[in-house]
Amino acid sequence: MKFFQVFWNSPIGPKTTHFWGPVLNWSIPIAAFMDTKKPPELISGNMTAVMCGYSALFMRFAWVVKPRNLHLLVCHVCNETVQLYQLSRWMKARGPLLQEREEEEAKEQ
Repeated sequence: MKFFQVFWNSPIGPKTTHFWGPVLNWSIPIAAFMDTKKPPELISGNMTAVMCGYSALFMRFAWVVKPRNLHLLVCHVCNETVQLYQLSRWMKARGPLLQEREEEEAKEQ
């Protein structure tokens, strides 16, 4: 019982945004993970790159903020991992498309 009381009153406990921010933020890497089953043609390269930058920025924030928010850090590490995987899928899918466009342009000339 004492553990829960200490957790409840801690600076990163459920009474603070240091707790609820990361809890709600987990929806982003979960959604990205669910999207790994979809075809890579549906991936937005721009949005995925932005999400990579966003997670990298907030990993730094989670480490520097006082009190240090390891829950938020882990959430963004997971998101960064999944977003980089999605970005690699997008890039692999774009390779053949770009090659086809180059071949078509060469035929037109």
